[in-house]
Amino acid sequence: MERRSFVRSAGLAGVLAAGAAPAIVHAQAAVRWRIASSFPKSLDTIYGAAEVFAKKVGELSGGKFQVTVHAAGELMPAFGVVDGVQNGTVEACHTVPYYFFGKDETFALGAAVPFGLNSRQMTAWMFEGNGLKLMREFYAGYNMINFPCGNTGAQMAGWYRKEIKSTADIKGLKFRVGGFAGKVIERMGGVPQNIPGGEIYQALEKGTIDAAEWIGPYDDLKLGFNKVAPHYYYPGWWEGGPQIDLFINQKAYAGLSAEYKAMVEAAAAVAHIDMQAKYDARNPGALKQLVGSGTKLARFPKDVMELAFKESMALYSELSAKNPRWKKVYTDMANFRREENLWFRFAEASFDDFMQAQKL
Repeated sequence: MERRSFVRSAGLAGVLAAGAAPAIVHAQAAVRWRIASSFPKSLDTIYGAAEVFAKKVGELSGGKFQVTVHAAGELMPAFGVVDGVQNGTVEACHTVPYYFFGKDETFALGAAVPFGLNSRQMTAWMFEGNGLKLMREFYAGYNMINFPCGNTGAQMAGWYRKEIKSTADIKGLKFRVGGFAGKVIERMGGVPQNIPGGEIYQALEKGTIDAAEWIGPYDDLKLGFNKVAPHYYYPGWWEGGPQIDLFINQKAYAGLSAEYKAMVEAAAAVAHIDMQAKYDARNPGALKQLVGSGTKLARFPKDVMELAFKESMALYSELSAKNPRWKKVYTDMANFRREENLWFRFAEASFDDFMQAQKL
């Protein structure tokens, strides 16, 4: 008997009894997850990537795999999300790994380190190099598995109450800077402050800090930093291509079927691309608005860049000598960076250099 005629005559009960429809027999069970974000809802680009992920998982599963996203502070503090995933309070979190360098400096390598990789190089290292493999080995020690779930692209260097003319102006500067980069700022004489995104404006307005960086024009305009600090510097040498990760509790992930695991991987990849596309599309207009409203845009002085590079390389050498986990991952990343920069200098950089000099 042909399969279709059998299905019509036997009905659903007969099909199940005969074992003729394994896809129906093994129908996916309903799953509900919560994601704790490190970001406020107002930042539709970086917070929004978790929502893109959640929506795509729902679509791919026909609504059976439901994921809800919770902004920083709703379920737990912005910097408490990794603990939440590690101990199983939530199934997943969406955050920047370098926020947690205090646990181990190696966390920073999963996101961005000063003078590290740009966004394309970071994605290449993760998916075609050893990046994802090495970071997953490291995160396993924290009861988590990670999926790349966003990248902002190269960031700006932030907002300053006073002009930065030389390295002397970094000394004593109370500077809000994300995570690991504060180690380099400290070596340069600055005073790093690790403050969640939703609390930066008030600290800058009150003078609790002298300067702050977040991401770039689109978010910075939304957060209103131009109203409390006039000087806007670039480039953010500490974040050439910072990756945002989806961390998932190992037990929660292991409990998924193979099909649901594939949906998680696919949805994270969609969110990964979506975030940078939004930043690249929205930053130009926001930068025009900022400059039009009186923002003083300037490039970091050469001596600041050179000192930052020198101190970064010295820090990496020191960490490699005392932290074997850091050394293993950093050595691989540094080798990958060397090869990538050899290639990028010929095609990508020379094309960009020419095009940005044109009047189009």
